[in-house]
Amino acid sequence: MHFTSERHLDDGVLEREFTLGEIPGIVWTPESAPTPTPLILIGPPPLGLRKAYPRLAARARHAAADGFATATIELPGSGDRPRSPAAAQAHADLRRALEAGEPVTDEIIDALILPLVDAAVPEWQAALDALLGLPGIGGPVGYSGGVISIGTRLAVVEPRISAAVLFAGSFVPRVIFEEARRVTIPLHVLLQWDDEGNDRQAALDLFDAFGSQEKSLHANVGGHTGVPHHEGDAAAQFFTRHLK
Repeated sequence: MHFTSERHLDDGVLEREFTLGEIPGIVWTPESAPTPTPLILIGPPPLGLRKAYPRLAARARHAAADGFATATIELPGSGDRPRSPAAAQAHADLRRALEAGEPVTDEIIDALILPLVDAAVPEWQAALDALLGLPGIGGPVGYSGGVISIGTRLAVVEPRISAAVLFAGSFVPRVIFEEARRVTIPLHVLLQWDDEGNDRQAALDLFDAFGSQEKSLHANVGGHTGVPHHEGDAAAQFFTRHLK
């Protein structure tokens, strides 16, 4: 991990940009929190870190006020990272189906999501190795947001993650439903009921498939970006219960 910038935000949060190999990322740490500080991994949307920065930083500062360190990394194919021709074709197939009013097939969803999950999850694990090696940062570890299939896979394969807040707002391959049955950590799942880009029934089916004994579904009316402010407080309370 190589740090490329450092700045002190006005609410007592240290923000450091880094690269891990060719992967850009950001880590935020509260300057006054006791150590070791629990860590929350913030899964970004596939927009690029610079475009998503305002909302990511807001979530990080909220978490810092509750005594958590947070970190995010650029997804494969996002931001300035190299684009995949196969991913570009999958996006084109998706746009074509949506514009024609046709069903989004399992083949399109698999081609769009599974290569991203396969590439992103090992990168998150490598980032977690490096982050937990930083002075002052320790477990337990949570995961928040991002592409729900990535969060689901991480919850299955990464034993250091103790709890997760997942956003039901993206297409889900059928194989991820099978993996969801192996998830056992506590889950807090957010669903926007009127999300125009999300298959509501698939989101409900995925929630039902999760094998966790403790899982809650928070559904609110509104579109993809209309998550109520109070849901941030509810997610913070969830992490406080499970990571402290």
